[in-house]
Amino acid sequence: MQIAKVRGTVVSTHKEASLRGAKLLLLQYIDEEGRLLPKYEVAADQVGAGVEEWVLVTRGSAARQVEGNQTRPLDALVVAIIDTVSIDNRVLYSKKDQDRK
Repeated sequence: MQIAKVRGTVVSTHKEASLRGAKLLLLQYIDEEGRLLPKYEVAADQVGAGVEEWVLVTRGSAARQVEGNQTRPLDALVVAIIDTVSIDNRVLYSKKDQDRK
């Protein structure tokens, strides 16, 4: 999994049938120091994430799986909204602190 920041939404009225009802987000990946990387990706959202939130993204075959034996044509899927990230006993990110801004 990777950490990313939700930068926006992607709207598509015409899409593959298995993607109907899926919310699509524009994500920007984050490095281990909390810096935004120049890499962006569109991902389906499984958890209701919003713009500016940090999320966990799964990629590859894990992103394509749905209940049963069905698969969807996805490369990336948001599977969690992050509350905190800590490295070496220091808080890199706290959603609670971001909500106060």
